Amino acid sequence: MDNRLVLYNTLTRKKEKFEPLNPPFVGMYVCGPTVYSDVHLGNCRTFVSFDLIFRYLTHLGYKVRYVRNITDAGHLEGDNDEGDDKFAKKAKLEQLEPMEIVQKYTLGFHEVLRLFNTLPPSIEPTATGHISEQITMVQHILEQGYAYEVNGTVYFDVEKYVKEYDYTVLTNRKLDDLLNNTRELNGQDEKRGRLDFALWIKAKPQHIMRWPSPWGIGFPGWHIECSAMSRKYLGDQFDIHGGGMDLAATHHTNEIAQSQACNHTQPAKYWMHTNMLTVNGTRMSKSAGNGFLPHELFSGSHPLLKRGYSPMAVRFFMLQAHYRSTLDFSNDALDAADKGYKRLMNAMALLPKLKATGKKGNSDVDALKQRCYAAMNDDFNSPVLIAELFEAVRIVNSVYDGKLTIDPSSLENLNTLMQHFVHDVLGLLDDNTGSDDFEKLLEVIIGLRNEAKQNKDYTMSDRIREGLNAMGIQLKDSKEGTLWNKI
Repeated sequence: MDNRLVLYNTLTRKKEKFEPLNPPFVGMYVCGPTVYSDVHLGNCRTFVSFDLIFRYLTHLGYKVRYVRNITDAGHLEGDNDEGDDKFAKKAKLEQLEPMEIVQKYTLGFHEVLRLFNTLPPSIEPTATGHISEQITMVQHILEQGYAYEVNGTVYFDVEKYVKEYDYTVLTNRKLDDLLNNTRELNGQDEKRGRLDFALWIKAKPQHIMRWPSPWGIGFPGWHIECSAMSRKYLGDQFDIHGGGMDLAATHHTNEIAQSQACNHTQPAKYWMHTNMLTVNGTRMSKSAGNGFLPHELFSGSHPLLKRGYSPMAVRFFMLQAHYRSTLDFSNDALDAADKGYKRLMNAMALLPKLKATGKKGNSDVDALKQRCYAAMNDDFNSPVLIAELFEAVRIVNSVYDGKLTIDPSSLENLNTLMQHFVHDVLGLLDDNTGSDDFEKLLEVIIGLRNEAKQNKDYTMSDRIREGLNAMGIQLKDSKEGTLWNKI
């Protein structure tokens, strides 16, 4: 295992050397989707980023338990324990049972991530499957004196908590600023303090998703779900907790408070957050009318898009930006990423066709390998890794064109490097011409062209070449036969 990996810890606001609590084992928890609607691109960016992190840690030899939850209960429309339950509201709109909504959008979520070639997590727990663990944790917090119950609802007592712990340790915000930006309690509000939040919520008569508890019939608060599930599968403290940066101020802040109150320890050693998405420099959002869903991006059906892009081209586009950087969508940026992705896949297709010559080792490949690891060891810097891989693309193309020779050892190392970093770490597949069926079809077409040439039907031969060229397939006649590559 490589011990040179450093990552940015939101908790300390600096890069730190990665030192797992119990090597070679690594526990990683990532907040999953709330499955009441189609998964949006911001979520996808987060899950692709943590897929990269999961893949690289595994590549280094760590035994990673990756837990990513499904929120299928308890998430109200507002973060202040108010509004309708998102699942119940959607169920009424579509005239379905809430769990039909959950099933529908969970399946859709899994399909989108399959298209993005993300690896499944080790465990994918659901909130509704862990109600007892959440009730137990709420009981412990009550016993420790950091919560209170009012009419069947249990609230976390932030005012009591801040006497012993730093409530804003994750965001470094001032408590007074938080208080000033939180509305005053009215006389009918049950909460004692403005920052208090619900651990368990009493169900109204019309509320569909409900469970028995020591405090009556109700349902869990949103924040307690992740605390309970991460604790169950990763312990009181684990290595990495991840999610989008929008979760840090409320959800993750409250997770830390709950875990500290219950277990008297920080739940995670390293907190990692992905940055937001923008479209032509403006933050992507439904209200701005510039938010598009993955299937709209793949099909090009959104008015802001000139055309569609393959899932792998979009994954490549996402990985061209560092996970902590803003990712800006534009037609020009997507076009450039699509071309870059195809260049990389073209080089991967050419690799098996390269011929080694000479005996002298090629130190350039060894140096390139070291730079690839250096990029990923620097807080999973995928854009720098991709830039280094295009140096490998240059070597592949130069050897293929006969402008550069390569010895057998260096060719083997180049193959290994490309396989490890393009496929295993970046998780990129050739979704354009990578199937066996396509290659078999192309072999048939090349065979027909060769027959035309043998029969001196050069008009037909040229038509086949030009037709393939228009499709992005370039033919090259050589002593070994006709070779092809993508343009």
